[in-house]
Amino acid sequence: MRLVAPIVVACLLLGAWQIAVVANDVPAYLVPSPSRIAQTLWSDRALLASALGVTASIALAALALAVILGGAIALLASQSRWLEASILPYAILLQVTPIVAIAPLIIIWVHDIRAALVLCATVVAIFPVISNTSIGLRSVDPGLLDLFRMSRATRWQTLLRLRIPSALPYFFAGLRIASGLALIGAIVAEFVAGTGGQGAGLAYQILMAGIQLNVPRLFASLVVITLAGLVLHAAVAALSRAALARWHESELRRQE
Repeated sequence: MRLVAPIVVACLLLGAWQIAVVANDVPAYLVPSPSRIAQTLWSDRALLASALGVTASIALAALALAVILGGAIALLASQSRWLEASILPYAILLQVTPIVAIAPLIIIWVHDIRAALVLCATVVAIFPVISNTSIGLRSVDPGLLDLFRMSRATRWQTLLRLRIPSALPYFFAGLRIASGLALIGAIVAEFVAGTGGQGAGLAYQILMAGIQLNVPRLFASLVVITLAGLVLHAAVAALSRAALARWHESELRRQE
């Protein structure tokens, strides 16, 4: 049912869309039909695949950087209430500041345009990793924590064998959110930078399609972005299942 029900709904919506466009003779430069979008996806497959490779590489690099920096910041903040109070407000500051406001500054300061795009996407994606991992590192069973203290475990042993395993479900929950935000951040950064040429991503294709009134290609680009986001989310979900399936109740209940 998890697979069939969404497919049935999608078929109904696409069928209604196709019928409405054909019945009302809506021109393609206003609203293209699903069949016209599918034709554009096939005819422009090389162009869209190249643009997807650029955008996906930026999003994946930003996600990796967000995981490394966000995890390190969360681990550092979990060691002391003073460190947590000193660091986390700046993470919140990055979250509430619109990326379109700071992206031009990053692009001006960082001369390498690709590095600037990755940095912009990282700023968007890093907060869920910091926030969720910090909560997970604090959400330790008090009984287990007392057991570690009674056993005279060191701070490093407690962190490695208790706090980090307890934080993994929270970390993967933040990673699922960050994966989508990394893709969004890459698209927004490309919009702001306005990069073109052979190294252009999907955002540039959307901009050019809008300028040229090539609405079918615009819709096709949106479809590619959506599919890329779904694949990225599914990959993170599979990674979460592989890491938690044998011991954490969230995945054990799903298997039942």
